[in-house]
Amino acid sequence: MSARSSNRPFVASDRVSDVLARDESLIEVFIHAAPQFAKLRNRAMRRVMARLVTIEHVARMAGLSCDDLLQDLNAALGIERPASPPAPAPRSDEHTASQTLDTAARPRGATEVILDVRDDLRAGREPFSAIMATIANLAPDDVVHLRTIFEPLPLYAVLEKRGFVHESQARADDDWSVWFWRATPRNSAREAATAGGVVADRPAADVVHVGQDPNVVWLDVRELEPPDPLVRTLTALETLPEDHTLVQVNLRVPQFLLPMLAERGYAYDIDESHADYVLVRISRVR
Repeated sequence: MSARSSNRPFVASDRVSDVLARDESLIEVFIHAAPQFAKLRNRAMRRVMARLVTIEHVARMAGLSCDDLLQDLNAALGIERPASPPAPAPRSDEHTASQTLDTAARPRGATEVILDVRDDLRAGREPFSAIMATIANLAPDDVVHLRTIFEPLPLYAVLEKRGFVHESQARADDDWSVWFWRATPRNSAREAATAGGVVADRPAADVVHVGQDPNVVWLDVRELEPPDPLVRTLTALETLPEDHTLVQVNLRVPQFLLPMLAERGYAYDIDESHADYVLVRISRVR
């Protein structure tokens, strides 16, 4: 790590995993802010939770000012944090969780699809591909009831972009129920046709078929914000035929994705020969 990066003040969008990579003892700062983060002392838990949750998420979970948490983290490393610039006005397509809940109520009497990922998270297994596969197969009027061990704040933004709203309930510090449903019922994404090697269930803007090989699917994630690139890629692989190759187009090497591919039995090749993008070719190990 360069001297410049080691002296850089933390910012709200930094992930917990990035913070702990600089100094693992900073776990105690997170735990002091939010005692439920004591689960980060478990390395298996840290494999999943720390790389999905940002400093801003931790502050929201703990009901704290993000600036105060940033100040504590930077002070623990002896870094003086510059004054924060004025926050930019939110884009018109950005919605907070509270705004989402104000505009819709969970439909009563709907079929409830229960997905319990608590054991996966405790064992350090990444559950988001299973979550997105469940979402992709959800009937228009159904509701997903997700059981998890922490409030899945990163997932809210991902699913809001797909037209879902949510309701959450904390049963205990490590036991959450979150319900997701479509704000307006629509045809299942499974009804979309798969043509020319393009995977169904993905917006046309980020999955394209390029070139003459019908066995190659291209997934462009350059304009997506984390964790969307990882989630979109894992979800696309769920429906990828065995003899096909998925080519992810990214701005950088997706470091969090690579160990997950190996765990799932995929081989990958990274092409960094281009000046402004990276290609990751993914296929099943034969």
